Amino acid sequence: MNLRSARGNPVIDHFKLVAPWYERIIPPHGDARLLELLDLPASGPVVDVGGGTGRVAQLLRAEGQPVVVLDENWSMLQQARQKDELGVLRGQSEKLPLASRSVERILMVDALHHVASQEHTARELWRVLKPGGTIVIEEPDLRRLVVRLLALAEKAALMRSRFLEPEAIAGLFPEAGSQKQVVTEGVMAYVVVKKHA
Repeated sequence: MNLRSARGNPVIDHFKLVAPWYERIIPPHGDARLLELLDLPASGPVVDVGGGTGRVAQLLRAEGQPVVVLDENWSMLQQARQKDELGVLRGQSEKLPLASRSVERILMVDALHHVASQEHTARELWRVLKPGGTIVIEEPDLRRLVVRLLALAEKAALMRSRFLEPEAIAGLFPEAGSQKQVVTEGVMAYVVVKKHA
């Protein structure tokens, strides 16, 4: 597949290359803040958009919460399929293969900066979210120097990464009918978007 960036430059499919070793490079870690912000349990599965190998989804599943990992990269999803009781679904975040207002909890961890269009992704997350539901997006906080250096490194590696500050992420979602919160912890930022019932 000849992937192209928004500027028409070739994009290396880094995730296909690292899929078998991804969790050795970035191991799963317990994230109490993430669990708190997701406000589990939810009725129906949490959809982990851009969830790759199921690195985070397996932690939610261990808490007894059903999870579906949604990713466009089949190599990453093959790793997720090997984990007990995780659902997998192949699709792009810019055109989610889910019905409108069908999901109560949506999670996106360390993935928004990798998508082709953050604006289209936010619209799709909002479209599939049920009234009363919650979206939690965890991203490196671009206001931190180490994250700005990471952004430069990913650009040098020809990744299509585009990091945003937390308030800019929150701004991707409608003002009307939503409640937004930004929580920072260390070098990570959590953007929480709730859709009014």
